[in-house]
Amino acid sequence: MGGVDKGLVPISGRPMIAWVIDALRPQVADVLINANRSVDRYREFGCEVVDDGDSDFRGPLAGMVSGMRAARTPYIAVVPCDSPLIGAELVQRLYGAVSASGSLVAAAHDGERLQPVFALLSCELLGDLAGYLDDGERKIDRWYARHGYESVDFSDMSGWFANINAPEDKRALEEALAQNVRS
Repeated sequence: MGGVDKGLVPISGRPMIAWVIDALRPQVADVLINANRSVDRYREFGCEVVDDGDSDFRGPLAGMVSGMRAARTPYIAVVPCDSPLIGAELVQRLYGAVSASGSLVAAAHDGERLQPVFALLSCELLGDLAGYLDDGERKIDRWYARHGYESVDFSDMSGWFANINAPEDKRALEEALAQNVRS
């Protein structure tokens, strides 16, 4: 996307982060935004903004650590800012899986592959995850596997996981949204 902060890229006139916030607000107690740049702009969305606390930019797992540190709940739900079509049942279905299994991690599976950045994580794992990162590890699925994660079937809603990585992805999503409005 040309180095632009993807969460602020507009989809049908609204920044992607606004789509994500609107989808999550009814599902969670608080929405936290993990951002390491454009922090003031993200604050305009009325959510607490937390950064990774370092300049190493260690990827999504570092954002998960930051979220766990800031959370006021026993679990955090994590989603990327570049997937604006998150469904209204995401957190409920993930939570149902951890409740039924006793697992501390649940991640979405779209029917073809694991979607590891759509997950519910117990904040009990904060120390373990921070240590994993401090050891130089960055692989999400490897960390999940250490905890016997639940893979939650979302094959009936695989469109929720479409992410915007290029201008053509943005155009295709906007065209699809326009078609739905006309239908």
